[in-house]
Amino acid sequence: MIFDPPLEPVTLLRRYKRFMADVRRADGSEITVHCPNTGSMKNGVLPGQEQAALISDSGNDKRKYRHTLEAVQVAHGHWAGVNTGRSNSLVEEAIRAGLISALSPDDGVEREVRFNDSRFDLALGKRSDPHTFIEVKNVTLGPGPDDPDDGVIAFPDSVTERGQKHLQTLMQVVACGKRAVLLFCVQHSGARAFRPADEVDARYGELLREAGDSGVDVLAWKTSISAERIALLEPLDILL
Repeated sequence: MIFDPPLEPVTLLRRYKRFMADVRRADGSEITVHCPNTGSMKNGVLPGQEQAALISDSGNDKRKYRHTLEAVQVAHGHWAGVNTGRSNSLVEEAIRAGLISALSPDDGVEREVRFNDSRFDLALGKRSDPHTFIEVKNVTLGPGPDDPDDGVIAFPDSVTERGQKHLQTLMQVVACGKRAVLLFCVQHSGARAFRPADEVDARYGELLREAGDSGVDVLAWKTSISAERIALLEPLDILL
């Protein structure tokens, strides 16, 4: 995913009301931007600290908040991509480019495909009868400023009943004879491995392990993050 023009460096002042953030631009002016992240952004927004950040410009003056928060510099000097809306596009782009060997684009790549009463982010095969359903999760929970910089990035950053339901549905996909894939898009530049955040949502961790034992393919990929480009970079070890 290439940004033209590049993302704008700013200073993050605060995030509030979940979907809003105030930033200071290089000229000293302050603006409010859209923060497209439903999670807590734990260890992403550091309390009481101003942080380097990157924003995009939609160019649309009709939007209430024309700019979008894309990434923030977190503890230990790393960067985290906080725009959860980017994850599906990043993974789709990587699949179509043949970067993820376990997910071939040869039979077709579809977005927003239904399975019973659920909708998956991506699917492989014909839209009317996919052979593989893919759920994508954006991951940013890294070590805090007082934690060792061990490179183990976790999900989720808050209790997610929706994520629990997704895991149960992925297991239903496998039970129906289809392939189910859960891909964690780890938007954290310090990532060296991935794990479930049991201390945040123990039930999610239980279901993730159950899903893996039931035949759901669990993948985790690190991204590279810069003002010019965000892209999937390499697979990560998964610590279950």
